[in-house]
Amino acid sequence: MDWKNEYGRWLGKAESDPFLMDDMKKLYSDKLREEAFYTELEFGTAGLRGIIGAGTNRMNRYVVRRASRGVAEMILETEGEEGAKRGVAIAYDSRNRSDVFAMETALTLCACGIKCYLYSTLHSVPQLSFTVRHLGCIAGVVITASHNPPEYNGYKVYWEDGGQCAPDRAGKILECIRRFDYFGVETMPTELALSSGLLTIIGREVDEEYYKCTMSLLMHPDNLRENGHKLNAVYTPLHGSGLVPVTEILKRVGVTNLHVVPEQEKPDGDFPTVKAPNPEDKNAFTLARKLADEVGADLMFATDPDSDRLGVAVRLPNGDFKLLTGNQTGALLTYYILSSLKEMGRLPENGLVVKSFVSTTLADAICKKYGVTIKDVLTGFRFISEWIEHSAVTGEYTFLFGFEESYGALAGGFARDKDAVCASMLVCDAAAYYMNMGKSLYDVICGIYDEFGYYMEKVKSYTLSGKEGMEKIAVAMAKLAAEPPRAFAGARVLVYEDHNTQSKTDMETGETVPTGLPRSNALRFLLPGGAWIVIRPSGTEPKLKLYIGAVGSSEAECTERLELMMAETDGLLTALLQ
Repeated sequence: MDWKNEYGRWLGKAESDPFLMDDMKKLYSDKLREEAFYTELEFGTAGLRGIIGAGTNRMNRYVVRRASRGVAEMILETEGEEGAKRGVAIAYDSRNRSDVFAMETALTLCACGIKCYLYSTLHSVPQLSFTVRHLGCIAGVVITASHNPPEYNGYKVYWEDGGQCAPDRAGKILECIRRFDYFGVETMPTELALSSGLLTIIGREVDEEYYKCTMSLLMHPDNLRENGHKLNAVYTPLHGSGLVPVTEILKRVGVTNLHVVPEQEKPDGDFPTVKAPNPEDKNAFTLARKLADEVGADLMFATDPDSDRLGVAVRLPNGDFKLLTGNQTGALLTYYILSSLKEMGRLPENGLVVKSFVSTTLADAICKKYGVTIKDVLTGFRFISEWIEHSAVTGEYTFLFGFEESYGALAGGFARDKDAVCASMLVCDAAAYYMNMGKSLYDVICGIYDEFGYYMEKVKSYTLSGKEGMEKIAVAMAKLAAEPPRAFAGARVLVYEDHNTQSKTDMETGETVPTGLPRSNALRFLLPGGAWIVIRPSGTEPKLKLYIGAVGSSEAECTERLELMMAETDGLLTALLQ
């Protein structure tokens, strides 16, 4: 793309659009202009995501309109009039311009004759996923950039099963998007969209159905009703969409001694109290910790802006708090759900747990004990949702639980994306159940390690910037794939998986077989003793991610293995990214 010509074209358009002109004025140097116009935001299975501002490589109303026109074209071409009638559900979170982008999406789709259902207030990702299925929509859109910094926003597309678009469908949408110019997309006036019936504002009745379905997933509802008031917990929505659904559902199930962090209660797209609204970051719990000490709470939890990720912190015997990793929360809930179902005689013979292949293998050991099948999938909750759909359609499995190490979890399958509202409820359900037995969640986690062994994981991200950063990451991945390491920290690689070529190689025999998973730009190395390493670039940012897992008979042994592997792999990647 000739960024200078495109910049000039947008500057001409800005003369009649004061809002756009304000954004164009911020591009005061050639470097900033090039970053904004050298390429287009990539549309993939996670939709669009980028910095808010003017440009083809930025999130703005013209990029949103063009994307929506592409979605409309794909629906009309593949689903026809029936798809247009079934319509598209639209939600948005607390990020800056989310409400504007949501309305632009709706009015663009309405102009194409496609029925739209739009939430009038911010709602979570899992609620949007649920709504697509509940209303029988052909698709859904949510405006969010998840836990990214304040300058970002995004556009995620869901399909009729409630899961994010599959690669082939995302590719078709991208093909359709490219047919349209940024400034040639028509929108329908709001009044006409409403009066014509093409635009419907979603009422509370859908929320009620979501609450009803989610509450049906409780393991011990009677105990929570009787003892939930004893649970002393602190919650922070981190200025996002979780406040209403999380507090409402917890109140209904009996968690009445819940303290919301007042400074982070109200939605605010600038996220003024945190560097990034990410519940994976212990710094996001600073204000929650202060409140927890004031009220004597023994549990803290936080949701990100679109309320699909949940962070949990538990009080330790010494009075301090420990922020659980996403792997620990996932393993804890896997154990709680399976052991509870077993105890009640309700554990199905064809039970299924699904996790991403960068998540803890502790879940494998737990599932083995309870005779439950566990499946590994690529990163992205969409792949977990595919197994939920497969189970529902074929009856081969009964889906019980799914999780990712990146703080995402889901039970039941009423929604088809990670659900921090549901996960919050289940954590409180478990905490109240074990509290009635004289145990804290920390006690339970320690008990799991005592029973199954110590499983520890670590994640490191290498964040670069802009076009140059993306190029360095691509070169590093290519070099690793061309000459994959044969050993890490003195441990030989047993199995090497190149998910770009969809091949799995036994490094001792040289035998290569298909991975059985879709194509993905990721490399996985399986080592002796259950250790493993995964290296993959982010799909939405100039970021390379390293995941490491180790297993040991003791915490000290496991920690030592993990640190040795991290030190060597970190050195390798740092050198490759220079």
